[in-house]
Amino acid sequence: MPEKLDLRRSLDCYRAQVGRIRLVEVPRLQHLMIDGRGDPDGEAFALAIAALYPLAYAIKLASKRELDRDYVVMPLEGLWWADDMGAFTSARDKAAWHWTLLMVVPDWIDADALEAGRRQVAARGVPARLDDIRLEALEEGRCAQTLHIGAFDDEAPTLAHLHDAWIPERGLEMTGRHHEIYLSDARRVPPERRRTILRQPVRAATPGRAGSRGSA
Repeated sequence: MPEKLDLRRSLDCYRAQVGRIRLVEVPRLQHLMIDGRGDPDGEAFALAIAALYPLAYAIKLASKRELDRDYVVMPLEGLWWADDMGAFTSARDKAAWHWTLLMVVPDWIDADALEAGRRQVAARGVPARLDDIRLEALEEGRCAQTLHIGAFDDEAPTLAHLHDAWIPERGLEMTGRHHEIYLSDARRVPPERRRTILRQPVRAATPGRAGSRGSA
């Protein structure tokens, strides 16, 4: 039987430690993606989750059954941004947040596999946002990241240090979107024990712009 692929274990960019920020190189990875806006405790976020998880598992099971290529379903991830990033890092104005939820899938998963998985999930009852999920690659490249343990609302001091001190002090500036990787399932793990990788794509700072806020 072929070995089950576990990208979380094999990729260095899925390793992080509390209290340590480090630079990693994130390769081009293929994801299931779905977009939304507003409070992650709200209905829009819940509907996105309700569509994404069953589709991810349907595609994985079909890959194992039909292609004899098995893999571990990756953790939920999220890209987060706001028109004013202060609404995310300090003010925590959740109504102003934009987000894209993601789950990495292997490169051999293609558009046909996506549609087959969509049909399988729909046959059991159509989640409201099933048709909004797409397959798309993301290549973040150089990123600064660390591990946060605790409630999501307690991330702000770590993000402020990362964005306003650690990155500019190293002659870097932010690019792309704030990225979170949820190593714990928030549906099952209490807030104080949740493990979340906080990731920010960076590049060498343009003279006079060190530490500038991320862009799309």
